Amino acid sequence: MVDFQILSDLHLEAPPAYDIFDIPAKAPHLALLGDIGNIRDEGFFSFIEAQLRKFRTVFFLPGNHEPYHSSWVEARNKINAFTREISQRAPTEGLGEFVFLERTRYDISDAVTVLGCTLYSHVPADQEERVSFGLNDFYHIDDWTVQAHNAAYAEDLAWLNEQVASIEPQRKIVVFTHHSPITRDPRAVDPAHAGSVIGSGFATDLSGEECWKNARVCVWAFGHTHFNCDYVVEDDGEAKGRRVVSNQRGYYFKQAGDFNVEMVVSV
Repeated sequence: MVDFQILSDLHLEAPPAYDIFDIPAKAPHLALLGDIGNIRDEGFFSFIEAQLRKFRTVFFLPGNHEPYHSSWVEARNKINAFTREISQRAPTEGLGEFVFLERTRYDISDAVTVLGCTLYSHVPADQEERVSFGLNDFYHIDDWTVQAHNAAYAEDLAWLNEQVASIEPQRKIVVFTHHSPITRDPRAVDPAHAGSVIGSGFATDLSGEECWKNARVCVWAFGHTHFNCDYVVEDDGEAKGRRVVSNQRGYYFKQAGDFNVEMVVSV
């Protein structure tokens, strides 16, 4: 049995709360699925390091807010530099392992594999203009356009499909993403935003993709939507029995319902 404590969308950047937000350790492995804060903030990496003093493993993948007022290139460079620093310090300082999920496979046991990436979303041509003007990402991330967003989504999706298809058949697969793979199931979609003209900036229907259809994917956890869910797929072909999880805090002044800082998922 492998236990993961799963959180996302803490938004500790506004108001700044890196030094006061507490995550009580209820599992050996912590998964932070994006929009934890902003990588340019002084307290961001200190917050991550504080978790490494409590958890055996901290999985982290960036959401769209991590590179605000910066670029994706700079954000990845800073996270990679932090990864190298922690790996050097960990043996002497008793730190856990930091795993940067950037199209990353991590075999956490002989039977369980973690696959993680941001995923992004696919914005169709008829929504490009509305999404471009309607999402802050395209104002606050340097050199970021809907076209770049779609290209990153295509790369992440191709990687996920290839990994899921090729992983050893005896393994269970846990998928961590920031963006949502679901657009139609009301259990995973905020009714307040159903049918939104900018909805494609938040989620993409992956029901026809290998990464969703493959029966070995036993858990898929995501964030970004500020709408929480925890259910088991009951009637979706090969995906039947999969647990779908989203555990997002949301903005401090507009928090998502049913957020649980102690939520643990067992595989």
